[in-house]
Amino acid sequence: MSQLKTDIILQGDCVQLMNRLPPRSVDLVFADPPYNLQLGGELLRPNNTVVDGVDEEWDRFGDHDDPLASFAAYDRFTGAWLEAAHRVLKDDGSLWVIGSYHNIYRVGATLQNLGFWILNDVVWTKTNPMPNFRGTRFTNAHETMLWCAKSPRASYTFNYDAMKSLNDGIQMRSDWMLPLCTGPERLKDGGRKTHPTQKPEALLYRIILACSNPGDVVLDPFFGTGTTGAVAKKLGRRWIGLERNDAYIAAARARIQSVREPAEPALLSTPNRRSQPRVPFGTVIERGYLDPGEVLWGGERRCWTAKIRADGTLVSAEHQGSIHQVGAAVQGVPACNGWTFWHFERDGQLHVIDLLRQKIRAELC
Repeated sequence: MSQLKTDIILQGDCVQLMNRLPPRSVDLVFADPPYNLQLGGELLRPNNTVVDGVDEEWDRFGDHDDPLASFAAYDRFTGAWLEAAHRVLKDDGSLWVIGSYHNIYRVGATLQNLGFWILNDVVWTKTNPMPNFRGTRFTNAHETMLWCAKSPRASYTFNYDAMKSLNDGIQMRSDWMLPLCTGPERLKDGGRKTHPTQKPEALLYRIILACSNPGDVVLDPFFGTGTTGAVAKKLGRRWIGLERNDAYIAAARARIQSVREPAEPALLSTPNRRSQPRVPFGTVIERGYLDPGEVLWGGERRCWTAKIRADGTLVSAEHQGSIHQVGAAVQGVPACNGWTFWHFERDGQLHVIDLLRQKIRAELC
């Protein structure tokens, strides 16, 4: 396959299909491989109804009566698909792989052996986990995702500002509280789950928004019912799904077909603050948005005050210096972002001075 085709589901073995893709052609890989759960027999609820769990053939490796043989078979499978993913991933791309305690540690070792560089392990804590019906263990309420760069020196994509904005202005942590896929989002066929391990769209939304940009290509080698493709389409990314199962492919195609393309692509990107024009506080004074001698208030509760000097510095009762230096000094802290600490008053209302910086940046663009 000499030219990369996107927004497509390719049917067949994921390793063979990835090896046909051009090398270094995709920006992001999300993989939800079989977990090799090694389940034996039916799992019953206390009322003797059968739990709709994972009993498909694709989750079986080797002889389940011989755990070591099963692990060896699973390791060979893991090494093969990760090696193929490494080949097709761009040098500055990212790979995410999700798993449970059954498989994620073996996957992690293989990742490192192949040269991937683990950036984070992100814990997906399920707000509505399936209970442990037998009462023999703790309720398994989380899964682990490994986020990897292709090498230690890779310049990978991380949209930090988008993740912070998504989290109400607070730096996003590596523990994510999200529910299992339920309700209308859960695809069903005749009352039975179409796929036993369908992931919630919210999970893929964070990953794709964090580690890719509009127009990037997202590859899912275990496409299932197409969660990755549906979210990628919503966010203006191109996608490729690899899947063997006819029923899953049919469900994925119908699902993705119903997703509308974004009407305003410009709204899909969060501006990177580091790439925005630098605006000194003095520019705010030069433009006449604030005047020398005007009082600024520290914090939203008017706890501190300082006056503006003509050169853009501030002077308080005991301190003088930049908006950052005086903001830190009056609070008695080692550092302060003066743009978000200081406020100006208009019509009896306080406004953060960063609004003025953003106004100037808009004018510069």
